[in-house]
Parts: sequence; structure tokens; C-alpha cells
Amino acid sequence: MMDIKKLLTEQFAVSQSDLEKATTYQERYSGRLENILVNMGCLTEDDLAPLYHQLLGYSLFDPEDYPNWQLNEQITISVYEQLKQYDALLVEASADCWTLACKDPLSIELSQYLLSHNVELNVLVATESQLQAFFFEIQSQTEANVEIEELTGDEEARLRELASEAPTVNLLNSLITKALARGASDMHLEPYQGRFRVRYRIDGVLHEVDSLAPKMQLPITTRLKILSGMDIAEKRRPQDGKIEMRIANQELDIRVSALPLNEGESIVLRFLRKDSIRYDMSVLGLSGDTQTLIGEDLKKTTGVVLLTGPTGSGKTTTLYTFLNELNNPDVKIITLEDPVEYQLEGINQVQVNSEIGFDFAAGLRSIVRQDPDIIMVGEIRDKETAQIALQSALTGHLVFSTVHTNDAASAYTRLLDLGVEEFLLNAALVSVVAQRLARRLCQHCAAPDENANELLAKYPLQRVAENAGIQHLTIQKAVGCEHCNNAGYKGRIAINEYLRCDDEIKATPKNDQFIPKAQAHNASLKRRNLMEDGFYKVITGVTTIDEVLRVAG
Repeated sequence: MMDIKKLLTEQFAVSQSDLEKATTYQERYSGRLENILVNMGCLTEDDLAPLYHQLLGYSLFDPEDYPNWQLNEQITISVYEQLKQYDALLVEASADCWTLACKDPLSIELSQYLLSHNVELNVLVATESQLQAFFFEIQSQTEANVEIEELTGDEEARLRELASEAPTVNLLNSLITKALARGASDMHLEPYQGRFRVRYRIDGVLHEVDSLAPKMQLPITTRLKILSGMDIAEKRRPQDGKIEMRIANQELDIRVSALPLNEGESIVLRFLRKDSIRYDMSVLGLSGDTQTLIGEDLKKTTGVVLLTGPTGSGKTTTLYTFLNELNNPDVKIITLEDPVEYQLEGINQVQVNSEIGFDFAAGLRSIVRQDPDIIMVGEIRDKETAQIALQSALTGHLVFSTVHTNDAASAYTRLLDLGVEEFLLNAALVSVVAQRLARRLCQHCAAPDENANELLAKYPLQRVAENAGIQHLTIQKAVGCEHCNNAGYKGRIAINEYLRCDDEIKATPKNDQFIPKAQAHNASLKRRNLMEDGFYKVITGVTTIDEVLRVAG
């Protein structure tokens, strides 16, 4: 048998320091090393099957080898039910030999139970999610005459019972743990073509990772509704909720959204990990010249700094980073958000509640009376909020907020469309920063792009380099390795367009010619638009042309 410590460090990327911590814990409190590492978040539940495969020589279980699996009529249902308690499945059975798929082949309880049956064993190692589909199939075959959807008076009680059963709880925990291990920001559970598919959004891109049995849809959906405080009997209207939990050694806030579809309900989980976000200017990945310009704006004591971009472009994270830069005991900072996603130490954060009439406008009026130095408004959605925010800047406050526009100059036309007066914009706005998020190349596997000359001929990379004073271009491509789950990318970086509201911009009429004139003014100052800043990140080896075209094209 292989040495487990050597296997963990060489094949499963467990660091030496984590291994030493786990070993110390094992010596003090006992327990199995691999289980301790799972609880520490250094291994996932799905790592255990390949670990036992290499460590003990057992074959891996493949559900596709058993497409028409059925209960064996020669085996009593109690055997299947008992094995399920040990996370084991009887795959095939004869009088003297059983083929068993199990999550933990070293389980003492499972071994003792099997000894009592005195049969030869062929053991396969399986993951939690692989077994769950079969466990639900056992349930469906033993309850063939009971359709959950047709339950009458006891429907809610039955749903709650299903949702609290160990297979449902373990499967959901496994899916969330796997999502966290892969660095997912969201998990999507949705009925699709007769199955219940699971997708993770990693670095802004959706990846399908699992396909669950259709009968698992209702128990999983019900459990999430219970945990997040939703009405489990309501399946016709959208619902939202929140879960606070600790899993894989991480404190986690999860925002849950349920949306009715033709085939059932789509459930989306957004993970908010307090320990995974660093509000540091260096982490944002701002280009040096852009960071210098923004740094000058942050030193001002009055005015409005706007961030623009679509949902999911990192605007809130960037605003938090600006606030963190300004956060010190000498200033009072108040934020108005919907919802408050992350708690910032030393900053007063307020959540709007439209149901009681406490919207952005009402909240902003109250905040101004609290004598703040700096105000952050999560989003400007209407004329009243916009006017109060801009007027607050004129009365001695530094205000940060966001609007939904495609580029920096369009923020002006958006605010004008809301009904804000042009003189107020000219008087209050300091700068507008448009933003997108592109995936960052994995530093472990990025390699020089052999098509660099073709890219230089096709895109204005050389001009961007000359304007930025870069002489040596570093154009790289995505490759893929174990560190980035073979995606070629790891993490994301901001692509920005900066527009300072200087005298030239203020003097330019805000008519249908304003946007091209503002863009021309920016270009004359050698400031990059979104696409050009993306190209800047390409020639400095941070991302790729494909990524830039995907997010800014």
C-alpha cells in the first residue's frame, strides 16, 4: 500500500503545512487523516474516491456501467436500506458474491455488517453524488405507488421529511463543498431535458459539473427552501432567501433565488465568502495609470465618483476597495446597499427595505442627517436618488455609486434620461469608471502564444503599447493544468475605462454628440477605452484576446 502522506502531497496538492496540522490534530484527537483534511477544507468529498483508488487499489465506480440498475429480487429491501446508512450500494449480487459501491471502504461499521453476510466482496469506491442517484432509485422502486406530486393533506410534512433525510443533506453539502473547492461564485440547479443539472459559475463562466436524477429535484429544492426561509408549498412565484452556514471549515452566507420554470424550479445559490475577498487596490488589477488617476479622485473631499457596468462586473467589490482605502478613524463612512453583501469593519452599512418604503432615496435622505464624510449608494435607479446623491456632493460629501451603462460617457446620458439637470452633473461629478471582469491567465501554465504575430497584425496591440510606453510585449495563451481545473484561467482582473469630468467634459453640451466627443477627448489624453485596456492586459501577459473580446467586444 502506498504511503498516504506522500500520496496526499504529490497527487492531491495538500501542502506540507496543512498535512502537519492534520497530523497534529490526529495525534491529539485521533481520527482518519483524509477525513480531517476534508473538514479543514484541504480535500473535497469527491477527492476521497480517487484517493482510496490509488491508496487501496479498489476500482472506481462508474454509474454509466449500470444504466438499467434494478433492485435484486433475491435480496431483501432491508439490506439495501441498511447499506444506505453506511453510504454503500449493492450494485450486483449472487448467492456467494456481492459487488458493492461505497464511499468509505475503511468504514468499521460497514465491515462488521458485511461480515455477518459471509459473502465474497468486489468493492468499488464511489463519490457521494454518484451514490445519491441510486439511493433515490431505491426509494422510487420501493414507493412505486406513491407519487410525491399527488400527495394531499400530508404533502408538506412529506416534503419536509424528504428534505431532512441523510441522502438529501449529504448530497447538498457535497455539491456546495465542491463548488467552494472550485472557487465558484454561484451554483445553478435547474431541470433541463428530463434531468436535474448542476452548473457552477467559475470566474464568470458557467460549467456543467453534474447531472442528478430527476427524482432528486424536489428533495433538494425543498431543503434549500427550508434552509433559506422560503415557503416550500409555493411553486408558482419567484422567491428569495438567505442561508448562513459553516461548511468545509468556511463561514458562508448564501443568497438563494427560486424561479418557476415549465419543468420545475430553477434554484441559484450565490456564495458570499467573507474570508475570500481582499479589498486591496493591488488585487483589483487596475492598470498603473488608471490607478494613479483614481487615487487622485479618492483624495478629494467632495464630489461623485461613479462606477458603470452590467450586473456581475465587480462594481460593488471595486467600491468596497475604494472605501477600504479611505477607511480610518478620522472619517465617517456610511453605505446604503441592496443587499449588504459583505460586512466591512469600521464602516456603517445600511440595507434598504422597499417593502416598508425604505428605498435608496429615503435611505439617502436619512444618511445625510448622520453627518457622514463619505457615502456609498449601491445603485442609482431613479431621479430622486440621483438628485440627492449629486446634491450631497455639493454640500461637502464624497459620494460613490453605480449606474448600469455600457461605457463611461454613457453615464451622463443615463442620468439625464432619469431627469437630472445638466448643471447638476457638471457641478458634482468627479469621474466615471466603466468596468468589466476578464479571466486572469493561470500563472502556473500560461505559455507564449505562437500566434502573436497574427494577433499583432489583426488588433491594435502595438498602438496600445506605444501609448502606454511598453517596449516589450508579452502575449500569452491559456493552456490548463491542475491548479486551474484545466481551464487555463485562475481568478479575474478588472478592465476599466476612466473618464475624468474635467473642464473640457463640463463644457461639452450633453446632446447626442456628447458620447463621441467625450471618447475623442479621452483618446487625445491617451486614456484607453474598455477594449484598449483589455488589449493592455493582453500585451502585459495578464489575459488573452479571446477573454477581452468576450467581455468588452
